[in-house]
Amino acid sequence: MSFAALIDGAEQREHGFALTVPDTWLQGRTAYGGFSAALALTAAMRLGGEDLPPLRSASVNFVGPASGLAEVSVRMLRKGKNATWIGAEVSCGGACTLTATFVFMGPVDSAVHLNRQIAPVGLIAADDSRIFEPHPHMPVFLRSNFEVRFALPKAEGKSAEICWWVRSKDRAILDPMVEVMLVADALPPGILPLLTPATPVSSMTWIANLLTPAPVTRDGWWLLRSNADYSERGCSSQHMGLWNADGEPVVSGMQSVAVFG
Repeated sequence: MSFAALIDGAEQREHGFALTVPDTWLQGRTAYGGFSAALALTAAMRLGGEDLPPLRSASVNFVGPASGLAEVSVRMLRKGKNATWIGAEVSCGGACTLTATFVFMGPVDSAVHLNRQIAPVGLIAADDSRIFEPHPHMPVFLRSNFEVRFALPKAEGKSAEICWWVRSKDRAILDPMVEVMLVADALPPGILPLLTPATPVSSMTWIANLLTPAPVTRDGWWLLRSNADYSERGCSSQHMGLWNADGEPVVSGMQSVAVFG
């Protein structure tokens, strides 16, 4: 079932909504992180109402496995003249599985113009890139809901970097911010190419900064890149980026990943 259809059929609650996580949105024994984060954002945007400014930052904590009935609750943390903070929580079986804080802010005049969020060198356009064929080890959520293509030529040797083109199979109309949140965590951790196939990994935290108030792309394709820059004693840190099909930066992020082996 598509994300849009799930939201439409969700049971409304006093402080949010509830729905059952389908098997097609699972990543191992838990819901895909981008799915849970998008649920939280959807509830936060409903609470904020029509005058809510654009999303500019999300701080997400993946607390525990999410499956079965997911209950999403939100509360207003602060509403200022130009910025709004909304807290969200996803619970399953009475246990917290995700917490998030979203910051919404309108534009302000600035004399500083800086962009170091440059798309990777040697990029292959989505229309020309090689299709990532589904395989048994591919997470269920990925092969069920997304199309994937390799965005860079095959490198010699292994590196702690993954770069793919990703787009949703269901092109139903979603709020652009929700679509970006849903897609932006689709890559495996950047450290994965250096690990054995049997090594379990799990995302712990995710910070995503929105670089534009109005994300847009062509033909649904988003460029995603995860680059691990540290891994020691079971903890890996990675930087993440998302660009549109024209190479314009949309999201800059960072994630902490647990490595069990």
